[in-house]
Amino acid sequence: MKICVVGAGAIGGLLAFRLADAGNDVSVVARGAHRDAIAAHGLTLVDHAAGGAQTLAIPASGEPRDFGVQDIVFIGLKAHAIGAMLPKIAALVGPETMVVPAINGLPWWYFQHEGGPYDGAHLVSLDPGGTMAAHLNARHLIGCVVHAAAEVREPGVVHHTGGKRFIVGEIDRALSDPVTPRVLRLAAAIDAARLAAVVSRDIRVDVWSKLIGNLSFNPVAALTLARMDRLCAHEGLLGVIRPMLLEGMAVARHYGVDLAITPDERIAVARHLGSAKISMHQDFEAQRTPEIAAIVGAVIELADKAGIAVPVTRMLYALVEERAISLGLITRPGAQRSAKSEAARP
Repeated sequence: MKICVVGAGAIGGLLAFRLADAGNDVSVVARGAHRDAIAAHGLTLVDHAAGGAQTLAIPASGEPRDFGVQDIVFIGLKAHAIGAMLPKIAALVGPETMVVPAINGLPWWYFQHEGGPYDGAHLVSLDPGGTMAAHLNARHLIGCVVHAAAEVREPGVVHHTGGKRFIVGEIDRALSDPVTPRVLRLAAAIDAARLAAVVSRDIRVDVWSKLIGNLSFNPVAALTLARMDRLCAHEGLLGVIRPMLLEGMAVARHYGVDLAITPDERIAVARHLGSAKISMHQDFEAQRTPEIAAIVGAVIELADKAGIAVPVTRMLYALVEERAISLGLITRPGAQRSAKSEAARP
């Protein structure tokens, strides 16, 4: 298949390498030194589990229009970068193209075809102008929840540090059978790429299952620069993480997703990432814009709409946002990219 990965950073780079290695016609949209390194020398994947590194020649450009219509488009961008890129992605999308946002946090499409009282709503924390839905027809979208860890440690080089599950599912709750032929084709491509696809019957449940972990672990990791194994072993830090998990679960329940899991069971899931540096930790360490709004701010916005108290989440949001402002990674009120972070991001 023709597959373009838009945003070939950590997770996008992992997908691009594995899918190309499986024989697909893969291209990547990247920028800066990372794009230049891939274009000149290929994309290198360092597999920590296998203990080796491989390099593949993969076409790279900063412009989606260079690659034409695709069978699958993966979006691996940070949440705050997607809005500006969506109009450009149109050049990759034909009548049957699947668009798969493999992203952190609450996705902008969450209330599209959701089917409940909030159907069609948009969140200011994710889409301040309310324009993202207009730039991409939701019928192309397939939800994706990533349970894998990777890092870009130097331009053109992605380190796969743990996990390989990609949960995929239709976002339209009106479908009589959400396990559609195209989702099965997508899952087969992921499996053939030596990753592990899981087909979901309700992708929003999987979004929340991942989101409560991101909501609680990411701000703590960003503030402490502790790896996941340290976070999961530190009872003092878990004393902050557990109430945030409970607050996230309460918000999810109000919006129709009842997660049948305890905080300690969710912490046990996080332990599978081993010593990985999770995304917000990587962003703060590399001086990139962190996804505070999509991971934490969106949950607070939903909580406010529902009248649900989330005091611990609100406190961590204030701390991590102010830390990002003090480092020049974001500007007040928190959603705009600074010149410093733009230049630093691969």
